[in-house]
Amino acid sequence: MYNVSFPRMGDYDVPAKFLLTHVLNVNVISPPKITERTVELGTKYSPEFICTPFKYTLGTMIECLNKGAEILIQQGGGCRYGYYSELQEKILKDLNYEFKMVNLVTEGKLRIKRINRCFKKINPKYSKIKAIYYTFITIKMIKYMDKIDEYIRENIGFEIKQGSFENIKEEMLIKFGKVRSYHELKVLYRNYLNRIRKVKIYKPDDRLKVGIIGELYTVMEPYSNYFLEKELAKNGIEIKRFTNVDYLFFKKGKRMRKYLKKNKYVKYSMGADAADNVANTEYLCTHGYDGIIHIKSSFCTPEIGAMSLINKVADKYGKPVLFFTFDTQSSTAGIKTRLEAFYDMLEMRRKI
Repeated sequence: MYNVSFPRMGDYDVPAKFLLTHVLNVNVISPPKITERTVELGTKYSPEFICTPFKYTLGTMIECLNKGAEILIQQGGGCRYGYYSELQEKILKDLNYEFKMVNLVTEGKLRIKRINRCFKKINPKYSKIKAIYYTFITIKMIKYMDKIDEYIRENIGFEIKQGSFENIKEEMLIKFGKVRSYHELKVLYRNYLNRIRKVKIYKPDDRLKVGIIGELYTVMEPYSNYFLEKELAKNGIEIKRFTNVDYLFFKKGKRMRKYLKKNKYVKYSMGADAADNVANTEYLCTHGYDGIIHIKSSFCTPEIGAMSLINKVADKYGKPVLFFTFDTQSSTAGIKTRLEAFYDMLEMRRKI
């Protein structure tokens, strides 16, 4: 039985581990949470001017290999991230790690035939029927996780007892990872959704509402954005975030096709999430949000191209935008200072 692992992004290691365990009958080594040590390792062995997600994922891979991983599964596409696996494999093998890299993405897309071939190599007894069943459960698990996350994101800044939402969510993720059937997952989801909705909150009518947009990895991995959402919640701000796995896989494509036909700002895909973030800016401006925060990693070319358009849309509606570029040397104190200034500005605009 192989030891298999993969880079970490948010809490999605839970459904990923569930799927690989049941479909491939392998021992899945959960990627550890990202720490300063992870970043140090990734930065040390990465090209200096490569974008930050490369460094975070490389650092995670090194930690997984040190824990005994024999196969690393990489998935990424849409921008340069789709080409990372080859370079990361070369770097890791130059460091004398013995392992096999499996990249599920080709030409920026997940292809079923390629995934079947990759899984068949890992486990010759791999069953397509079994894979379909557990993939269905995994998709539902992701949808449930994202729906609960969305509710928490909008309300965590107003909970009466601090930590209530996070404690319930942590317990839920543990239970999700142990389900044996879709029925069991569905029952768990309903129970935890009811518990989440019963958490006592005080949500004033004049609360500030802020939307977060940007490059997907930086948006979805809290360590890479220095736990931005938690900092906003501390100031009693309602948060809106579009980007999650459910959105990227099942909603974004249809939404963007409609937007590209009708809007006057973007007429073609700009790569990765760039055009999508222009669309999201217009949505936030026209749905009562007080401000927008755009976040990206260093050297993220698509987002650099989108920034001027985001400013143009926001200026039209008179909405302020705060731009953050995160790298491995970002200052926590500097980030907090800019967030506090942004918060104060939003409050002052309310009073004018």
